Amino acid sequence: MARHTLSVLVQDQPGVLARIAALFSRRGYNIESLAVGPTETPEISRMTIVVDVDEHSLEQITKQLNKLINVLKIVELNDDTAVARELMLIKLRADEGTRASVLQLVELFRAKVVDVSTDAITIEATGSRDKLDALLEVLAPHGVKEIVQSGVVALARGSRSIADRALRGGDR
Repeated sequence: MARHTLSVLVQDQPGVLARIAALFSRRGYNIESLAVGPTETPEISRMTIVVDVDEHSLEQITKQLNKLINVLKIVELNDDTAVARELMLIKLRADEGTRASVLQLVELFRAKVVDVSTDAITIEATGSRDKLDALLEVLAPHGVKEIVQSGVVALARGSRSIADRALRGGDR
């Protein structure tokens, strides 16, 4: 099995997310990450779905997604052809004695401090899953209190847009 990132353009209508999630659920596939948001076109949303499946299962998922009327375009994105990022907020224990070392680590990973209290710091970090995992590993000794992480968002590299082809009626 391998990790696959799908960029799915859909009509922005009620129930589309539920139908797509149900398709994965009915077939026993676990969605590892799911991010949905508007695109540059008001009536279209982009879903970035990460799933860990073999090639045959990926082909079946893609075929089933293409059958849904609200799905306009599906593209598989990989590290070579796309820019992908995740967002993580991390709340750490950080008193006066440890705050300086935490701030050095935050700077090293090009993260940002977004909230400070007398005994805690909240950090915002973006990047690949590997970068975020590495940041967590070095911060763990300081006492991670809470973590929240977004799903992957990704766009194809270069000037081509999958939305252009979808709106012109390009092949799904």
